[in-house]
Amino acid sequence: MGLRTAVVVCVTSFLLGALFTHWIADSLTLWKSPVTDEHLWIAASYYSILAKGPIEILYFLAAVVILGATTILWSLNDLRAGNIMFDGGSIFLFGMTTIMYLNAVLPNIFSLFSTLPIHQLKDPIPRTLRVATLELASNNLICSVALTGVLALQAGRFWAESADDDEDDFVMGEQEDVPAKGRKSRAKTPDISIRDDKVKPLLQQRVQAS
Repeated sequence: MGLRTAVVVCVTSFLLGALFTHWIADSLTLWKSPVTDEHLWIAASYYSILAKGPIEILYFLAAVVILGATTILWSLNDLRAGNIMFDGGSIFLFGMTTIMYLNAVLPNIFSLFSTLPIHQLKDPIPRTLRVATLELASNNLICSVALTGVLALQAGRFWAESADDDEDDFVMGEQEDVPAKGRKSRAKTPDISIRDDKVKPLLQQRVQAS
């Protein structure tokens, strides 16, 4: 169980770090106001570099995503309440991120940013590129929040399982203490036996004295 959680956390953290690299471009379009054509051209140039990158990077990212999704689905096979709740939420967020990236992010990058028109930074950016650049920044932010939610759910699962283990250890300790106390109380109780050869002489002595 610990190994599966570690794999999910490592995969999610890696993907979250990969999304964080887009901050170079997204910070210019999401968090700076007003959004100028210069900012948009810089962001578009960044995504153009990604579109022209080696295809092996995508294969590696796909393998990492498959590893993470398989590990979460594997945990669901235990059919435990904690797994269904925490891993169910994790697979929903993880799957939403994957679907959004496959349907919205990657198609826009490869279709619109593979080739950019010759331009200067001060030139007006075409409306198509402007909308696509802003949408990419928004999608990256949504995916980052979703992956952060996966980490939060896995942390909550770890905390819940730790609390259950501590409670089980406490109950087992209490159950072990009860028989031990019973044995001690029985050991302190003296065994009293009444024998006829000791009682009859005492009675005879009292009768003679009277």
